[in-house]
Formats: sequence, structure tokens, C-alpha cells
Amino acid sequence: MKHLVRTIAMVVLLSPMALSAQFEKFEKSDKIGSVTINKGMMGIVASMSADDKNKEAREFIELAKSINEIKVFISEDAKASADMTTTAKRYIKKSSLESLMKVKEGNSRIDFYIKNGKNDNDVSELLMLVSGMDKKGKGTGFETVLVTMQGTIDLTKVGSLVNKMNLPKDLKKASKKSK
Repeated sequence: MKHLVRTIAMVVLLSPMALSAQFEKFEKSDKIGSVTINKGMMGIVASMSADDKNKEAREFIELAKSINEIKVFISEDAKASADMTTTAKRYIKKSSLESLMKVKEGNSRIDFYIKNGKNDNDVSELLMLVSGMDKKGKGTGFETVLVTMQGTIDLTKVGSLVNKMNLPKDLKKASKKSK
């Protein structure tokens, strides 16, 4: 019995690390662009803007303080994009992420997934998978974009900030919260 409890505890403690390790291979790929922002960098950004009187800046600071990590992966390569999509779907299933919203227009598809947090507005993880973006210069030029965000994330603040950003029209539609 003691061995079973120890094994279960190890799986629970190590599973987030093992699952996030699935995305590490993208950081090493020359076919996938990546950006990783950790809590330390979010803290630096927040402290640099701490005296800002602008409401939008204050909302961003509050959101930044609550985020532990953001990872962004982007690829135009068809094979790398397929791998990103397959890996993300496997991660979504293993992590028991819940579908928040799906947007489809033409060949473009945007899927948002969440892991619930301490209340209805907070999530502990947000994953966005964008595929089929226009590659002919009319859109962003990206085939696939994968974004993961972990922390205590207030969805109302994310939606508010996304609406104020200069994003492609397909992504702006996705910022409208619907469950």
C-alpha cells in the first residue's frame, strides 16, 4: 500500500513536467520558431511598468504577475506543423484540458483549451492552437501557432487585452469569450 501511494504521488508530481517536456522538442527544431517567457521575465516586465497610470497597462501588469510561463511555437513547415498539432492534441488529452472555444473560418482553425483554476474566471493553463493560417501573405504567413500559458490566469483580463491588440482578424474573433 505504501508503495502504491508513493507511486501515485510521483506520477502526480512529475506528470506536468513530463507533459511539458513534449513541447521541448519544438525548441530544438530548426523548422519551428519558439519563444519561452518564464515568471522571472514576466516579473521584470511588470516591474518596469509598475508606475504606469494607463488602465490597459495596469491590466497587463496584473495578468503578467499571475503567469508562470508562456511558450509560443510557430511554423510554416507542413511536417513540423503536423507534428505540433499531433503533439498538442496528445497533450490536451493527457492533461484533461477542456475545450473553451473553437473558431473555424475557411481553412483557418483556432482552438482554445483550458484547465480550470480556483474559480470560474481563473484557469491554471490556457492552450491555443491555430492551424491553417493563410500562407500567401494575406494573413500572418504562419501555418501553425501553438501557445501555452500556465499560472493563475484570469480569462476576463486575457479577453480584454486580446481585444486591444493588433491581431489578425481570425484571432480577434477568438478573443470573444464563449463556453
